[in-house]
Amino acid sequence: MSSHNFVLSTSSSAYADESKGKYHTELHNAVIVGEIKAEEIEALAAAGVEGVESTATQIDVAQAREARNICQANGIKIHSVMRSAMFNHPSRVEEDIKALKHALRIASAYGASSCLCVPGRVDAPAIKPHDFRIKFDPTTCMVSEVVDGDNAPFASYIEAQNNATRCAQRYVPEVAAVAAYEGIRIGLENVWNNLWCAPELYAAFIHSFQTPWVKSYFDLGNHVKYAPTQDWLRALGKNSIVKLHFKDYLIDPNDHNSGRFVPVGLGSNDWALIRQTLDDIDYSGFVTIEFEEALSRKYTPAQNVRKFKNFFNGVDLMDGVELIQE
Repeated sequence: MSSHNFVLSTSSSAYADESKGKYHTELHNAVIVGEIKAEEIEALAAAGVEGVESTATQIDVAQAREARNICQANGIKIHSVMRSAMFNHPSRVEEDIKALKHALRIASAYGASSCLCVPGRVDAPAIKPHDFRIKFDPTTCMVSEVVDGDNAPFASYIEAQNNATRCAQRYVPEVAAVAAYEGIRIGLENVWNNLWCAPELYAAFIHSFQTPWVKSYFDLGNHVKYAPTQDWLRALGKNSIVKLHFKDYLIDPNDHNSGRFVPVGLGSNDWALIRQTLDDIDYSGFVTIEFEEALSRKYTPAQNVRKFKNFFNGVDLMDGVELIQE
């Protein structure tokens, strides 16, 4: 791959926050970090980053409070933590629950408001993304069919899908009690785990918990291969999303069942439509960028902030971000 430099153009007026008046919702930018380090936080603050999402949960409460102090001193909010927990592997359910409960306590000490949780994972079925035709019980979320025609070849996948749903519906409420005590919302992320592969099913799954302490941590790039991102947002609807991940995916124009992750703004997402849809469903809050492939790591924090502001304002994400070939 050839090397590139990315520079910011200072000529565009879109850098100013023009979203006020255009939208009634308000979005805030964030990046993912590990252990909170003063030098990194200072640099992010200087670039205009508003918040961070930390993967560092294997620490104690005192360490988390010190990290919170570092961020507060720089005007940055630790808004969430990432703690993957599967639940559908019997040998590790107790371990998953214990780790998630600890992450909730650390999130509280950080001053965060949410904790990301992956509620299950199963092996991928031999179904192309655009071939899914899922039928399910809207009350139980149990799936009966996943494709048109003969579903016998997918019987084991259907059972694995339903088992993951049953496990999540059994164990997540147990952890939600701790979440309520700590004041932290659990954000369930459907992250390329081969589950709930249709907007209506995923929305029904999230809504089935019937508690304000369990919502969706929705990734704006993970689902476009199944259906347009705005369709997922509309299915989830008002007040069902706790936080967002900012990522892009390019669908192969010659094969809509194939594609790859690309830097945000260079993929298949219609970002202006997504921004309007977020306004329509009343989502206000943090949006955290994920560095999904090597090329995107070449964007500096300031350049990513520019992309955020373009998105927040409903304009072309690449406006004012120039790509120069060396």
